[in-house]
Amino acid sequence: MGTTFSVVLHGDCRDKMEEAANAAFDELQRLHNLLSIYRPASVWSQINRLAAHSPVAVSPEVFRLIARCLAYNRRSQGAFDITVGPLMKTWGFFKGAGRLPSRDEISAALGKVGSRRLRLDPARRTVRFDMEGMEINPGGIGKGHAVDRMVEILRKKGIRAALVMASSSTLYGMGAPPEEARGWKVQISNPARPRRHTATELFLKDMSLSTSGGYAQTFRAGGRSFSHIMDPRTGWPAQGMLLVSVTAPRAIDSEAWTKPFFINGRSWAARHCPGKFNAFFCEDAPEDTWGWLK
Repeated sequence: MGTTFSVVLHGDCRDKMEEAANAAFDELQRLHNLLSIYRPASVWSQINRLAAHSPVAVSPEVFRLIARCLAYNRRSQGAFDITVGPLMKTWGFFKGAGRLPSRDEISAALGKVGSRRLRLDPARRTVRFDMEGMEINPGGIGKGHAVDRMVEILRKKGIRAALVMASSSTLYGMGAPPEEARGWKVQISNPARPRRHTATELFLKDMSLSTSGGYAQTFRAGGRSFSHIMDPRTGWPAQGMLLVSVTAPRAIDSEAWTKPFFINGRSWAARHCPGKFNAFFCEDAPEDTWGWLK
């Protein structure tokens, strides 16, 4: 999935923990084969190749994932959109460092973006695109879904304390390590000085944390800095935010909601943040203005 996954386990039986970890990574490999847009044989890639020509039948798992993405799209007022792929390519962020496209290029890409053009048939469990050139990208939910599935498997294997990480962007703290009853201590990097400094720290106990940072992939053009976090409604990268981290009971939710919060901002998030969620905001403003939503 384009990142490094790791698992830390605590327990009293090494063999049991190794068996559980291996089962979790087997599930990760299954999901990579299913969802990766970099694998031509994956189900996700097949949808992108075929869905503009005829409905594509998919498994219940894939159908539920796509349906959930459409729900995120509605609840975020369009800020979360898995059809954003054409814009990412136009801006050079697909396997690239970024470029400033012309307004005509942006307009052409926007014509192929929009979850309203993605058709799901629950009765036949099929996916269909309204037009050629559309594609869906699991980048906004894939890591979160994988982390959730790995956590489920660890629990079924009897593990009570674990930290599952998709790099530093999506994490889940299960239970608590022996030395810290509050949970797993994690740090959120300072986006202005990400290599050496921390913006804040927290403890995860049966909770996930996902982070989206505009500093991770950026380029400068015309005296402005552009990040890879795209507003699919305007066709332009989001402005005014450096980093957003979201905590939620499920990793798929925390990963998905970082994008709308990053794009729509703190005041919007204060009105629309789901229950049991929280968010840490680092705006492009003095550091003493950064902080948690609630």
